[in-house]
Amino acid sequence: MTVFLTIVVIALIGISIWQMSKIFKLSSVKNTDNSEVANDEDNNRQGKMMFGFVIFLYALMIFCFINYRSFFLPEAASEHGSEYDNLMFISMVLIMFVQIITQGLLHFFSYKYRGKKTNRALFYADNDKLEFIWTIIPVIVLAGLIIYGLFTWTDIMNIDEEEGDPLIVELYAYQFDWRTRYAGADNVLGKANVRFIEGVNTLGVDESDSYGNDDVISNELHLPVGRKVIFKLRSQDVLHSAYMPFFRAQMNVVPGMITEFSYTPVLTTEDMREKEFMIDKVATINKIRREKSKELTANGEEPLESYEFDYYLLCNKICGASHYNMQMKLVVESEEEYEEWMKQQKTFKEELSAQASN
Repeated sequence: MTVFLTIVVIALIGISIWQMSKIFKLSSVKNTDNSEVANDEDNNRQGKMMFGFVIFLYALMIFCFINYRSFFLPEAASEHGSEYDNLMFISMVLIMFVQIITQGLLHFFSYKYRGKKTNRALFYADNDKLEFIWTIIPVIVLAGLIIYGLFTWTDIMNIDEEEGDPLIVELYAYQFDWRTRYAGADNVLGKANVRFIEGVNTLGVDESDSYGNDDVISNELHLPVGRKVIFKLRSQDVLHSAYMPFFRAQMNVVPGMITEFSYTPVLTTEDMREKEFMIDKVATINKIRREKSKELTANGEEPLESYEFDYYLLCNKICGASHYNMQMKLVVESEEEYEEWMKQQKTFKEELSAQASN
C-alpha cells in the first residue's frame, strides 16, 4: 500500500508541474515566432548542424578504423583465404568511396542550399541524362563485383576428391556440439543415417558398410598443414552452420542432406600464435583477465586461467538456447604430428568391439 501511495503522489506532482507549465506558457508575452513553418534562423541552424554532423561522421569513422583494428581478422590461415580477402577488400573500398562521396555531397548541399525566404526552388520534372548516369554506373560496378565473386566462388568450391590426396572429414552437428569423423586408411567415409544412432554409435554410422570400419570419430578436429581437406557436413536435428573464420570458411549444415566445403590449411596453430598481431591480442586479453582475476580472488572465487590462442569450429546459426556454447577446438599441425595423433584414436570397429565386450 505504501508503494502504491508513493506512486500516486509522484504522479500527482508530475501532473501539477505540467499544468503549471501550461499556465506560465499562456500568461507569457507572445513576442516570439511560434509558427511551425521553418524560418531563416531555423534553416541556418539546421544547415550548420548537417554540415557539422558529416565532419563528426568522418572523424568517428577514422577513429574506429584506427582504434578498433585489433578486432579485424589477421591474414587467412587457408590457401583460398587471400582470394576471399581480396574480394572483401575491393568491396569495402568501393563501399567506403561511395559512402564518403554521397554523404559528403548530401550534407554539404543541405548546408549550401538551406532555405531562405528570398530563394525559389528550381524544379526538374525529369532528367534522362542524370538518371542514365546514376543507373549505369552502379550497374557496371555491381556486375564487375558479381562476376569477380562468381569466379572466386567457383575456384573455392572446386571440390575434386580425385585430385591429389585430400583428407576426407565429416563434420557432424547436433544441439549443442560437434563431432568429427575421419575416413580412415581407405579415405572413404562409411554410410551413415540418424536412424542408426545407438550406444557408442552416436553419429549413426551404418555398421553393415565395411567402409565405415576404419572411420575415426573424435570431439576434436585435427588437420595437417598443407593438405587439402574436404568436409562433408551433416546435421542431426536443426539447421547449423560450420564457421571457421580464420580459414575464411562457412557452410550451412542442413538436416537430411550432406553439404560440402574444402580448403587447404597453410598456417599451423603454432604459426598463428607467433604472429605479431596475435601476440598483441593475447597480451591484451590476458591483461584484462588478470585484472578480473584480482576481483574474483578478493571475493573468494577462482581466478581466470591465462588465455592461449586456438582455432575453433563455431556454429554461425542461432540453433537454440545453448547455441553460444557450440564450438569445437581445431588444431592445425604438421603431417607427422597429425599421423601421431591419428594412431592414438580408436576406429569405429574398435569402438563397437569394446562396447560388445562390456
